[in-house]
Amino acid sequence: MTRPLAVALAVSALATLAACGDSDPAPAAGGVTSVAGVQIKKDQALHDLLPEQIRKAGKVRVATDVPYPPFEMFVKEGESALTGLDYDLGQAIGGKLGVTFAFTPQKFDGIVPAIQAGKFDAAMSAITDNKERQQVVDFVDYSQSGSGVLVAEGNPAKISDLDSLCGQKVAVQAATNQLDLLKKHQAECAKAGKGQIEIQTFPKDSDAQLALRSGKVVAQVLTKPAAGWVAKTADQGKSFDLVEDPAAPGGYNASPNGIAVGKQVPGLADAIQKALQSLIDDGTLTQIYAKYGVASIAVQKATKNAAVD
Repeated sequence: MTRPLAVALAVSALATLAACGDSDPAPAAGGVTSVAGVQIKKDQALHDLLPEQIRKAGKVRVATDVPYPPFEMFVKEGESALTGLDYDLGQAIGGKLGVTFAFTPQKFDGIVPAIQAGKFDAAMSAITDNKERQQVVDFVDYSQSGSGVLVAEGNPAKISDLDSLCGQKVAVQAATNQLDLLKKHQAECAKAGKGQIEIQTFPKDSDAQLALRSGKVVAQVLTKPAAGWVAKTADQGKSFDLVEDPAAPGGYNASPNGIAVGKQVPGLADAIQKALQSLIDDGTLTQIYAKYGVASIAVQKATKNAAVD
């Protein structure tokens, strides 16, 4: 199993984790949960859709692989409290359903087998929905994410899309999908009569980011969620900008990410899907994503098993 390649963010971005993380948003008196500044109330009709075993337990056991910014992070290094987009979204869905989404760290390659074995009911860990995984779990899809473009604050080179990278120096981490994306786009540059992208590869994402910071390149290509998080957090958001291409709101070559739900818990995926749609309809989903700088990857409709190839 794979998900988009994890990135090593700059120290300046990581230093802000504690500041951006919420304390554990346990349901308050009256069944109200606070997530990303939104008060979420239990919806009894949604609660009633839950399988009996989940209602009795009062919780959904959720596996997650930490860290993977901005989806999964520790509030403070060396401690167990969690934060991140997936964690916040889990608490919001739990708030709607009137149960706790109890997150437990689990190595990524062991997540789906652990769900199959009954150790967990679900997983939220930026998991790419694909047909192979759909054979053993159901997905409730909550984002579309691919590759994004990070530029210096103010976007001095006026980068707007992949075509505007033609003839420019661009940083990327070696052996990534993003490097493949740039190589493939060279043909489009040639077809448009523009110069080739001057691709500069680096062993670590943080090295590529330093090249951008120092002005050696005009842009860096990495996963869009990571790019959005760096733009929002590095130097309190004063060093980088995220390029938003209207033609690729979720990023280039975007694929669906989903909440993996065990097939052995009939009805749970449907309840989660309806709770997620409720969060979309009332604007909470966008607010959670905006907290992490990636509002554009949020879905407009909650779907199940969206991947078709």
